[in-house]
Amino acid sequence: MGKILAICTSPRRGTVKTAVPSAVLTPEWGIVGDAHGGNWHRQVSMLSAEKIEAFRKKVWVDYGAFGENLVVEGFDFRTLPVTSRFAIGDVVLEMTQIGKECHNDCVIKQQTGECIMPREGVFARVIAGGEIRVGDEVTLLPPPENPPLRAAVITLSDKGSRGEREDKSGPLIVKMLAAAGYKVEETLLLPDEAAALKAQLIRLADGRQVNLILTTGGTGFSPRDITPEATLAVCDRLTPGIPEAMRYASMQITSRAMLSRALAGIRKGTLILNLPGSPKAAQENLEAVLPAIGHGLEMLSGRPADCAKLTD
Repeated sequence: MGKILAICTSPRRGTVKTAVPSAVLTPEWGIVGDAHGGNWHRQVSMLSAEKIEAFRKKVWVDYGAFGENLVVEGFDFRTLPVTSRFAIGDVVLEMTQIGKECHNDCVIKQQTGECIMPREGVFARVIAGGEIRVGDEVTLLPPPENPPLRAAVITLSDKGSRGEREDKSGPLIVKMLAAAGYKVEETLLLPDEAAALKAQLIRLADGRQVNLILTTGGTGFSPRDITPEATLAVCDRLTPGIPEAMRYASMQITSRAMLSRALAGIRKGTLILNLPGSPKAAQENLEAVLPAIGHGLEMLSGRPADCAKLTD
């Protein structure tokens, strides 16, 4: 059980949030009147009161100085998994991301040299709306039974990122994942840049804690094809059997499948898998491994998975 110590909002981005006694939350926006709301996964930001108190031993800051909407006593948010849900009266919030990238123009960092929001703050979306007030109790709800596996899809394409080519592979992969029961949390279209890809892989695995990240594109011989290298750089362990199975299946169709440099690996609790860039090849490769991947993800996430019952 926790308690709201402060509710903070700002009418414009880039300004310090100030405390208010109450707020109305809606699933369509987040906190009504707060500039950081919107139809996205970071509608409401939360920070543990205990983390602010620890910082205050070095430098005094007001509530809202770190850009947080809710200051909550009684929870260390970073120790809780993404998708954790909290009830505040009629309001229900679902945690969607842990931490964030620090902006160089952050006011508190300019003033104190440090901002704890990137490492201690969390974000949530509004599942059920209503009014909240300072002093309201915050309850951690039991996790749902058999939640869907969560995924993200990243398309790598220089031309696509510049709007010169339609991304057909990404939407096709999303459709296949949805048909298999996955919840696709994010889709991204990036240029073939290693730094940008690595940053997003880390954010999606560590911050959003998705179970599966599928990339499409950048697995060939072109000098700009950097997807396998970026994937290798962020993974803790490789899973070579998955790309081997994809290449084997593709070799039954075309000998050019041997030219794929696709990799698969694990970062913490997330499986990252490279798919080819063409829609046809991406579909064929994913069809070859998607049924087995689900079993692997169940094991990786700690859910029950009976290997003895597998028949193929």
